[in-house]
Amino acid sequence: MNAFELSGIDHVAISVRDVRTSADWYQRVLGLKRVHQDAWGDFPAVVGIGSTAIALFPVGTDTVHRPQQRGTLTMRHIAFRADARNFRSAQSELAKQRISFTFQDHGISHSIYFSDPDGHEIEITTYELTETTL
Repeated sequence: MNAFELSGIDHVAISVRDVRTSADWYQRVLGLKRVHQDAWGDFPAVVGIGSTAIALFPVGTDTVHRPQQRGTLTMRHIAFRADARNFRSAQSELAKQRISFTFQDHGISHSIYFSDPDGHEIEITTYELTETTL
């Protein structure tokens, strides 16, 4: 047993081209809320839900380098969990906003994948497998 116990992920920090555009996108598309704005403003802009957040930092350069191969050490995606009803609603809302997504059946869960304005892959997953596709 460890000498300490963690309670979960506090935040994931990602680099984005335009902090305000990304913060607006995460609020509009995923319903995340701005947090710590009074203390930090837009450096970083932090958006979250419950006890989990994403800290959005400016990339700091005009040249963006993206890992192209699966064998590259990188963060693959950010995954959010939803119940079956909200998983279906997410699919409907993404379609309504013309944000393309892909569906995957992982056996124990169903997931949809799509990208934020900077190409970061976002996943919404559910472990409630009754009628979760559109």
